[in-house]
Parts: sequence; C-alpha cells; structure tokens
Amino acid sequence: MDDDQVFKALADPTRRHLLDRLFERDGRTLTELESELEMTRFGVMKHLRVLEEAGLVVTRRQGREKLHHLNPVPIRLIHDRWIDKYRERTVSALVDLKKTLEETG
Repeated sequence: MDDDQVFKALADPTRRHLLDRLFERDGRTLTELESELEMTRFGVMKHLRVLEEAGLVVTRRQGREKLHHLNPVPIRLIHDRWIDKYRERTVSALVDLKKTLEETG
C-alpha cells in the first residue's frame, strides 16, 4: 500500500462521500453510487478508479453486476502509522497536566 495514494484518494470530498456510502451499505453498484451524486457516470467511475488504485475499494462481479466494496485496511494502516502514535503523546501530556494541576490545586 502506498500512503501517498491513500492520502490523495482521501483528499477529495466526492471520494470521501463514496467511501461513506459504502460504509453505510457495502456492495453497491455504480448505478447506486451514481444516483446519489450530481455528476456524470464517467465522473463517478473516475473517482472509484482512484479509490481502487489506493486499495480503498475492491470490486467483485456478481452475475452481470459489478459490486463495489469498502476495504478499510488502508485507512487503518494510516491511522496506526500517522494518527495513533501522535495521539498517544497528546494523551500522555494531558494526564501529566492533570496530575500537575491536582498536586498544585
């Protein structure tokens, strides 16, 4: 997985909207996803392609339909690598501040 591709994919509000729709109900067709957006079918396909290239969406054929599924793993890896470690420092600082304030108060 390429972090830059994931960040690029997540940077666009339309792509985040598509991910939110897939989170709400996974396994949607292009027609279903397109119906919720005010853009052309080609535009939605372009956004889905970026999400697929970043590994955030995977597709599976079911009969004649192509279903789009959310793959949360790349987001979790970004969380673990870029968010969680920084949050730990902040939480530790807040705990230390609380102790200091309680001792002086």
